[in-house]
Amino acid sequence: MDPAGEQQRSGVLTVGQVSHHSIELSWTREHGTGWTDPPDHWTCFILEQKNARTHSYKEIHKGYNTSFTVENLEPTTTYTFRLKVTWPSGRERYYPLISASTEKEPVNGRNLHNAILRRDEVELRRVLESRTVTVDVPDRMDFTPLMIAVTKDFISGVQILVDHGADVNKKNNSGKDSLMLACFHGHLDVVKFLLRCGASWRSRDRTGCCALHWATVGGHLSILQYLIQDGCQTDVQDSTLWTPLMTVSVITGDTAIASLLISAGADVNVQDKDGKTPLMV
Repeated sequence: MDPAGEQQRSGVLTVGQVSHHSIELSWTREHGTGWTDPPDHWTCFILEQKNARTHSYKEIHKGYNTSFTVENLEPTTTYTFRLKVTWPSGRERYYPLISASTEKEPVNGRNLHNAILRRDEVELRRVLESRTVTVDVPDRMDFTPLMIAVTKDFISGVQILVDHGADVNKKNNSGKDSLMLACFHGHLDVVKFLLRCGASWRSRDRTGCCALHWATVGGHLSILQYLIQDGCQTDVQDSTLWTPLMTVSVITGDTAIASLLISAGADVNVQDKDGKTPLMV
């Protein structure tokens, strides 16, 4: 075979599909050769990637096929490649460099949670309006974005999430919903907003506690007053038959909370599943 003819029929790199982590490259093989030919008639292709810092090259692929997808790349980054062709005759040639850039990383749940943690309304809206992320996507602790916004008292973020369909009654793996978390952390405006949006203080977590129990544990008088005015019963019991007053007696010892509960009608002689009263414990 004529070496000049070999060079004309093989070579030039072209860019195919590109994602945020991969670049597909392809090149041509001389016509008239195929896998049925003896191996010593095959043309070998070596693909090399340039190191942007050292300007050196490393081999990332070697073989007889005419395409290769470079994986595990960084998003929005430009990469440079070159192709070395070795013909059956033993001749070699490097073809011109080609550069290609990966795409921007697609929006995902991590972007949504980070926007909440940074209290970034602009980014929060951008992620939600991309329609590529589920608004209730949980993090590793099984907290939804709404639950995190609630604990951070990020009221505008709470409103944005609810406007985009966040479920105010969704529970995490411990059975807690956003209202319970808002009550425990003491964010009254968030509590009021969630109740207006359909959250219920009747909801229970896996231990049988409701929002009033968690407001009691948090020691938040204003939230307790609001829940009681909204109709929440003071003697609501968890799975061990503890009422909020029992919780005060056993855990917090907060006399202001105890006084409020008693003045609202809490039974000072209520008994838990072992028959103990608040006074006993």
